Amino acid sequence: MTPAQQRRRPTDVVPAVCWLLAVAVLAVPALAQGTGPTPARGAPGFGDAAWWWALGLLTLQAVVVARCGTRPRAAVLLVAGVLPGFVVLGEAIGVALVAVIVATYRAVLARPARPLVPTLVAAGALVTASVAAADVGIGNRGWAVALAGVLQAVAAVVLPLVLAGVVGARRDAVDALARSAAALERERDARVQVAVERERTAMARELHDIAAHHLSGIAVMTGAIGRQIDVDPEGAKKAVAQVREQSTAMLRDLRNLVVLLRDATPSEADGEVRMETLAGVADLVARARATGQDVTLSETGPVADVATSGAVGPLAQLAAYRVVQEALSNAARHAPGARCDVRLDAGTAGRVEVEVRNGPSGPGLEPAAHEPGYGLVGMRERAELTGATLRYGPTVDGGWQVRMVVPVGEVVAQPVADATREEQDR
Repeated sequence: MTPAQQRRRPTDVVPAVCWLLAVAVLAVPALAQGTGPTPARGAPGFGDAAWWWALGLLTLQAVVVARCGTRPRAAVLLVAGVLPGFVVLGEAIGVALVAVIVATYRAVLARPARPLVPTLVAAGALVTASVAAADVGIGNRGWAVALAGVLQAVAAVVLPLVLAGVVGARRDAVDALARSAAALERERDARVQVAVERERTAMARELHDIAAHHLSGIAVMTGAIGRQIDVDPEGAKKAVAQVREQSTAMLRDLRNLVVLLRDATPSEADGEVRMETLAGVADLVARARATGQDVTLSETGPVADVATSGAVGPLAQLAAYRVVQEALSNAARHAPGARCDVRLDAGTAGRVEVEVRNGPSGPGLEPAAHEPGYGLVGMRERAELTGATLRYGPTVDGGWQVRMVVPVGEVVAQPVADATREEQDR
């Protein structure tokens, strides 16, 4: 079944249900009395020619309402236009007004009511005239006939008009809120995208400047080494030392760049920018406790050895550290007073699991007002850049959980990094 058919089914059911109700109202009293008179004065008996005539007109009204969904004005005029044919029903003419009510409601709901005013006035006049004619046919006279026609017109046209107007106004309000929310979401996504692109541009520019400066010098010096290694060994040795110096300087600049681009206030130690590692998570937890957060830290497996062995790269360790930092910060803002559990698990070969879980807000504590930020976006980007996987979401108890799995590689010799440490020691 196509979506269009699914949307049309409820619309088609309404006329059928109304037709069944009208036929039941018309048939049950007639069956109870056989072919004699019915409780409604002037109504035909079951099986009479007038009864079948009324049944045919009711069926015609139902078909018009069902088939004229895209032409609501025509539907109102047609179902009201056959009302004079129901005069033979006498007091039972009210069964013919069901289709008028449905057609009027749907017409007002489908389009603004102002263009429908002439149509609705004509429908009201037909209802008034038909009801009055039916009353006259059964012997009623006087002002009561006109009053009955007007009241029936109000019930068949004015009431569905008001109801459809209220429902339509509420629907328009909901649609407006949905459009506003969608616009805000698009604006937020655009802001996030702009922030990400700006950061990427800054990183690309700085990386280009650093790499171009150092690598161009390394290329020149390695070319000189190839020419000097046989004719000038001492000069070649000096060139090798210069290559080593340029390599360590580039690594140091790249390390500092990563930290500076990720933090507005980088950590400092002895005047130098320091890159955080898994070993610094304990200090991070201690600082969180000092601010009043209820934070616990558990370590499984050789976390310290993994952090210092080089099995997890510095960028991956920095990413894990920042994920813990961001998760604790989010917990403090959005779940004040909640217990936070930080878990570092290096017990499984080939990976390190970093998990931060917090419960719901403490009793009597209100979370900070939600302001769209870039924390989760930053977590996800760090994970992608380092080959890690990141999962986050609510927990069953109403809290929040962030879980990052960092791949662990084999420890290989890193002479350049060792040289960097030697120069720093000096």
